[in-house]
Amino acid sequence: MNSCVYPRRGAGRYGLAERRQPKGKARLSITWKRRQSWSDWAALSEGYCLLRTNLTETDPATLWKQYIQLTKAELAFRIEKGELGITPIWHQTENRVLGHVLVCFLGYVLWEVLAQWMRRAGLGDAQRTLIEEFAKIKSGDVVLPAQMADGSRNTIHLRCVTTLDETQEVLLNRLGLTLPRRLRRIDEATQM
Repeated sequence: MNSCVYPRRGAGRYGLAERRQPKGKARLSITWKRRQSWSDWAALSEGYCLLRTNLTETDPATLWKQYIQLTKAELAFRIEKGELGITPIWHQTENRVLGHVLVCFLGYVLWEVLAQWMRRAGLGDAQRTLIEEFAKIKSGDVVLPAQMADGSRNTIHLRCVTTLDETQEVLLNRLGLTLPRRLRRIDEATQM
């Protein structure tokens, strides 16, 4: 297909051009040819991750370990923002930056400890699923007005845990944990 492009008068500041079509039916044809070398490469590399680097002196296995460590460090920062709900702030001093990195590191360590704990209990390593299931466990305060033996009025506060469903009981059992039926409030614990 032959077409000529001429600048149109009054095309404005963008310099728009108008295509002039030849007379008769315009046809567009596309031809393509498969490159066998590309197909062979796609078949060989399917399911593999390709890591490109300019570090030629380092062993490929060491490079891969370093790359995995980098992805784990990125996961630690994602855990901080997602699971811990700590949003990043603009740090003005070196101490704040170091503190931020420390919180990320501690969050990551807790995340990995939970993963190991789950693997030992035969629960796989889906920490997020476990946390979502345990987030359904609630506690509530029961407030009861009471009259004492001397005639004075008082209020009794009881913090109770909701009844667990079957899934939560199985998970807690596999992890070797038990939840108390009643939780103590902080002010009660300090009086003891």
